[in-house]
Amino acid sequence: MHHKLTSTLNLFLLVVVFVSLVFVNNQLLSSVRLDLTENQVYSLSQGSKQVLQDIDEPINLYFFFSDKASKNMTSLRNYANRVESLLSEYETLANGKIKLNIVDPEVFSEQEDQADQFGLTAANIGAAGEAIYMGLAATNALDEHKVIAFFDPQKESFLEYEISKLIYQLSEPEPVNITLITDLAIKGGQNPMTGQVDPPWTFLTQLEQLYNVEQLGSETITVPENTDVLLLVHPKEFSDELLFAIDQYALSGGKILVFLDAHNESDQMAMMAGPMTEGNSSNIEPLLSAWGVKFDNENVLLDAMAGLDIRTQNGGVTRHFGFVGLTTEQLDREDVVTSNLEVINGASFGVFSLLEGANSTWLPLIQSTQNADLMDVTTYAMTQDPEELAKAYQSQNKAFVLAARISGQAYSAFDKAPEGTEQTEIISSTDNLNVVLVGDTDMLADRFWVQQSNFFGQTIFTPFANNGDFVTNVAENLGGSDALISIRSRGTFSRSFNKVDALTVVAEQKFRDQEQILQHQLEETEQQLLQLQNQQVEGGALVISPEQQLAIDEFMQQKITIRKSLRDVRHQLDKDIESLGNWLKLINIALAPLVLTLLLVLLRGMFRTKPRKVADVSEEATVL
Repeated sequence: MHHKLTSTLNLFLLVVVFVSLVFVNNQLLSSVRLDLTENQVYSLSQGSKQVLQDIDEPINLYFFFSDKASKNMTSLRNYANRVESLLSEYETLANGKIKLNIVDPEVFSEQEDQADQFGLTAANIGAAGEAIYMGLAATNALDEHKVIAFFDPQKESFLEYEISKLIYQLSEPEPVNITLITDLAIKGGQNPMTGQVDPPWTFLTQLEQLYNVEQLGSETITVPENTDVLLLVHPKEFSDELLFAIDQYALSGGKILVFLDAHNESDQMAMMAGPMTEGNSSNIEPLLSAWGVKFDNENVLLDAMAGLDIRTQNGGVTRHFGFVGLTTEQLDREDVVTSNLEVINGASFGVFSLLEGANSTWLPLIQSTQNADLMDVTTYAMTQDPEELAKAYQSQNKAFVLAARISGQAYSAFDKAPEGTEQTEIISSTDNLNVVLVGDTDMLADRFWVQQSNFFGQTIFTPFANNGDFVTNVAENLGGSDALISIRSRGTFSRSFNKVDALTVVAEQKFRDQEQILQHQLEETEQQLLQLQNQQVEGGALVISPEQQLAIDEFMQQKITIRKSLRDVRHQLDKDIESLGNWLKLINIALAPLVLTLLLVLLRGMFRTKPRKVADVSEEATVL
């Protein structure tokens, strides 16, 4: 009876302790998490935490995921769990300023109508073409909303950035103000060379659709106070007052995007004056030196691998080493502004280099291929024939930096303010420089990335390169907060099986070797079978000698043997992978629990106390 009472009391105490621990965990430790993943994929970066701290009004997040419709889609469901877990982390760290709602938009339901109203994308990847939703909608107190139409698993490394950007846009609804300083005729107007009226450059039209853009000429001496992003296109012959204003804007935390050029081929006035005209290259050397960067405006990039094909005057097609098309291999796939781009076209790029002893941080965004060379600007301008450029080209076997992000520490290019400026106090340094430099301005011209066509009297612009996307991405990135800019690509949730990949590589190598053997024997046999063409036809039938028939039979037998060996190689690949999987299952399912059980038994034996021997009272009484 006493034993039963003790057991019941112990069980009751265990329940009380369990409930108490759960309560303490939910109330006091709900925000405490331990992320043991290698790339900290379940934790927010410091930039995202700063975005959450700056939220002034509550934000509602609606994560739409077709849970029931995706029952058999294991990989998609795993990624959805990854997204939901990260969204929960946002909600936890927002201190009540973010409310997360999980919605399953079933077919013909109000939730599905809500997803459609938000503008989410339904992917027809379910059974029998059933629509699958996996997107995010967010609203603020002003009834403004932003969406991520669909979470693409292939863009997982930028998952945190996309969510943080969405939250930032709702917490800072004011539009981005871009100040554009250039003397190029990017707004269009009458072309002095053709006499016709040119439309505005398409990149400018796109920017004006998204942001507030104010264009100024080089005669200005100040940067407007409301400038969020300062855009300089082909800066040259800037006054000291304007250079000082740009310098102080950068050191005060301003964001700058600069398009420089060693040889601008889209400056109409310069082209009319002739290719030898001095001053056709950009020059803001004092600012670049202060930022720790050198721009080579005396040489033009030639790239044999990335050269674009152009049509010659006689109607032929030839490759122009100065007109380059840069693809994904030359674009930084880890930076948000270039990660999703495919092609950037440009002409006569100038190259950048980091000055020795520079304090700023250097991050190349666009580079040339290894098959690149530099040519003097004057020689390049006088060489009209692309074939002459090819003859003069000599590869330096190195990649040149064509665009870079400069950040971190920098100093002012001025010891004192120039005469005539109203500012008296000088900002001498900063630890938060934020500048993106690009070595070409021709890439902004329509002819390098967009094609015009007439559709029932309306001009349609169809891009064939991502030049405009690049400008928009940089403007969007710089237009955000410093915290948002600091968020770069993160690790991915899924991890590859290195051992399986190694087995696959080895097996595929064997498979290719066998294929080469088969192909070689096919070629030899085809040579033998060519002799059949010289055979005479007797009675309407093709006559084949016994030697030829024997050769054909031997080939067919060899073909069967080699095809069998190919199947054996593929089978061995599957067998090795299956064997590895069986061993992993044995370790995880059987061996690991067994080891844990033995460890617990060992610990129990080590801490178990020996019972004290109690004398039998009755026996002692009998002895007495």
